[in-house]
Amino acid sequence: SSVCFADRFLGEASRQTNLRVAKNFYAVKLDSDALFDTPFCVISGDKSFVLTQRERDNMKKYLLNGGFILASPSCSDENWDASFRREIKLCFPDLGLARIPMSHPIFSVVNKIPRLTDKFGKATLIEGLEIDGRLGLVYSKDGLNDVSHAQGCCCCGGNQITECLRVNVNVLTYALLY
Repeated sequence: SSVCFADRFLGEASRQTNLRVAKNFYAVKLDSDALFDTPFCVISGDKSFVLTQRERDNMKKYLLNGGFILASPSCSDENWDASFRREIKLCFPDLGLARIPMSHPIFSVVNKIPRLTDKFGKATLIEGLEIDGRLGLVYSKDGLNDVSHAQGCCCCGGNQITECLRVNVNVLTYALLY
């Protein structure tokens, strides 16, 4: 679901860089061959979920072949977070999500971001999945969703990284250039 994930960062990335990117999200099913027609995907949602074997196989193949995923639960949903972590582990049993250090290019490729804070002013972090030496997935349980610019989101009080718009611009740019 992209209801609680704003696509504003797409236009911002286009404006701040020379990249030509779509200005709006378009839906692609994880079990569809259309997944392989796009280099960058956003995955978000709420509640517990279980992927089908085809969805797992496609996600693994997509990431192994250079695709990039930006993921974050709607409203910082703990059940979605647990489901997503489980599914990543099922796809990549020998790998795991790991903290991305602030020295990583995703914190400086377009916007300089020296620190990540949540909506309560506390320091936070984002995680990633490195595949064969390449960052292929960025994940935040605290919210990269930019809900203040999302259309139709209930804004039910989940956490949010205050720098999410700038982070998402950097992540998209990194995904397309590295």
